[in-house]
Amino acid sequence: MKHILCCALFVGFSFLFLCAQPDSLNVAEPDVISVNDSRIKSFPGKNGIIYPVYKLRSGRDIPVFLAGAGWSGYAFTKIYSKDRSSESEIFSLNKRDINGFDRWAVRPHSEKVSKTSNYIFHGAMPLPFLFLAFTDTRKDFFKLSFLYLEAMSITGLLYTSSVYFTDRFRPYAYSEETPIAWRTRGGAKNSFYAGHVALAATSTFFMAKVYADYNPDSRIKWLVYGLAGAVTGTMAYLRHRGGFHFPSDIILGVVQGTLTGILVPHFHKNKLIKDPDLSLLPYSNGQENGLALVYKF
Repeated sequence: MKHILCCALFVGFSFLFLCAQPDSLNVAEPDVISVNDSRIKSFPGKNGIIYPVYKLRSGRDIPVFLAGAGWSGYAFTKIYSKDRSSESEIFSLNKRDINGFDRWAVRPHSEKVSKTSNYIFHGAMPLPFLFLAFTDTRKDFFKLSFLYLEAMSITGLLYTSSVYFTDRFRPYAYSEETPIAWRTRGGAKNSFYAGHVALAATSTFFMAKVYADYNPDSRIKWLVYGLAGAVTGTMAYLRHRGGFHFPSDIILGVVQGTLTGILVPHFHKNKLIKDPDLSLLPYSNGQENGLALVYKF
């Protein structure tokens, strides 16, 4: 995971240096797209002006990204270099000291399951390249990629902070079937909370939200959300089966990652974009003139 974050930090800082100009971050007013843009059917504005889906603010978004990425980069060097536990400390662990909600999840470490979860994790990280597959998102590739990195940096900040300030032994540390070398390693104290799950949820739900915002009338947008849920759920299951996290760790990772993936694009959505189901139309019956508010179910 630390290698993925380092790559993300490098790419993010490169975007700041190469791409974070007013035009690419859309800080100029008005923030418009050509009337010939393919999104004209979904996002018409007044007087023929077409507004972009998302609006970024350099004065807010760059500091958020820098804070999240900077702390994550520092914290990752610490949470993966924690001191090893002594064998006596490990042998003194008793699963009866674990809360009743999590106790049943104690199980040995599984290298096979761990590798499988890493395959899914690494596959979810480069999802922004899918932006290049569609005309409308391809035009906003740098903007969407920066927004994606901002979401990931927020998850990185929250996750690394929890692990940095909390030492919670993983379920496999309580299992006598786990090799002692694994039980005593510093990383065995990084159970709270599930970082792989949180980052996978952030990545997949971010992509689902972006797809839905660019294609509000799409009949398959809920399928895309379903796929995001399936990937997140599979990751959660594998991290449990591998003995890496307790249920409470996993639940928190799912909730935090999902909310971050959805809310970051949501809060950047251009307020000038019309709701495709809500419209304000001129009204006249020959004697009276006015406006009619129409909502399509």
